[in-house]
Amino acid sequence: MAFQDEITHMDRAELEALQLERLKKSVVYCYERIPFYKENFDAVGFDPYALESFDDLRKASFTTKQDMRDAYPYGLFALPKDDVKEIHMSSGTTGVATVSGYTEHDLQVWGDCFARGIGYAGGTEEDICHVCYGYGLFTGGLGAHYGGLAAGCMTIPMSAGNTKRQIKVLKTMGSSIICCTPSYAMYIADTAIADGVDPKTEFNLKAGIHGAEAWSNQFRENLEKKLNYKALDVYGLTEVMGPGVAIECLEQNGLHVAEDHFYVEILDPETHEPVPDGEWGELVITTLDKEATPVIRYRTKDITRIMPGECACGRTHRRIDRLHGRTDDMMIIRGVNVFPSQIENVCAAFPEVADWYQIELTRENSLDVATLKIEVNPEYAMDEIRAIEDLQKRLKQALKDELATTIQVKVVEPFAIQRSEGKAVRIVDLRSEEEK
Repeated sequence: MAFQDEITHMDRAELEALQLERLKKSVVYCYERIPFYKENFDAVGFDPYALESFDDLRKASFTTKQDMRDAYPYGLFALPKDDVKEIHMSSGTTGVATVSGYTEHDLQVWGDCFARGIGYAGGTEEDICHVCYGYGLFTGGLGAHYGGLAAGCMTIPMSAGNTKRQIKVLKTMGSSIICCTPSYAMYIADTAIADGVDPKTEFNLKAGIHGAEAWSNQFRENLEKKLNYKALDVYGLTEVMGPGVAIECLEQNGLHVAEDHFYVEILDPETHEPVPDGEWGELVITTLDKEATPVIRYRTKDITRIMPGECACGRTHRRIDRLHGRTDDMMIIRGVNVFPSQIENVCAAFPEVADWYQIELTRENSLDVATLKIEVNPEYAMDEIRAIEDLQKRLKQALKDELATTIQVKVVEPFAIQRSEGKAVRIVDLRSEEEK
């Protein structure tokens, strides 16, 4: 049996009863312990003591990233600081960092949720878990680390960076499950190949658990070819817990939400009304049993959908689709909404280009201009200017046909785009503050 199979295969009616029981306690817990929630619930007329159904939660106010920034550092903590054993923070690159606290219970839940993903990947206590997410305030490294320990794996805390050493450890220590961003997994693979190491035969990987950034199905296929393993998606965010909120199984057909710990809604980003299963919308998350920093109806800005039907793996926890994008990643190009994932999907049909790209935003003649810089595939000889111009022309037309707006295209040499040992940088905004 995989880790916590008895929970991930729980009868659906029993699971929903557990969710509702925990939801009732969570809204009251937040109301009584966190002034922010008492003030906001009262302002919208939401009575947490009267909640009797999941639909009743829709009467509650939302929590946003800005709310969490405004409460920095401890304004949304439900417990005194001496009851909190660990804190993590978002990067804060676009403003004040958001802070999440964890009690012993919260840390155990976090480890259990990620450990389920190791089980989804076919992992057992006999596996060696190689963690090269960054450790520290970022949740990636320690979330995967706690998961490895909870699953009973030997866990190697490599952290990010020092890629040559990563390759040596992967070759010599028998690492079977790797946890890192998908772009860093690709960087490890490409670096190994460039150094004469064949990851398909010299590594011992059977699965990778990759998250913290969007990645296409084509990117996944390329990773799996280079590393000879199954690449699985993991979802999480600091504001709610960290990686492990939802993880793919080997069916690779949606990410199973840890529904005994989280209640999810998919809402229209504009009307805030729920959308039917199978339709895309914004993911909103409520924690059901977090103690230190619980959140009610947190607007993630991530675009996904509930996958209809049951998963072939037999697990009963509902699945969300792989992220379509984020509402704050969305670019508006001459009135048209464009997500990086849409551009990536178009490029996947062109074998002449590689997985590495960036989208540069500039402004010309009072109009926004998006330029796709994408590396040519090293396997294709593109020495002739005519061949490069033809490829750029075909890519530009394909993007226009799909997106109904013009994206400029510039094909660049292999390795021209800077690699990252953390999250890949996909959008580079060169516009001045006045032009945005």
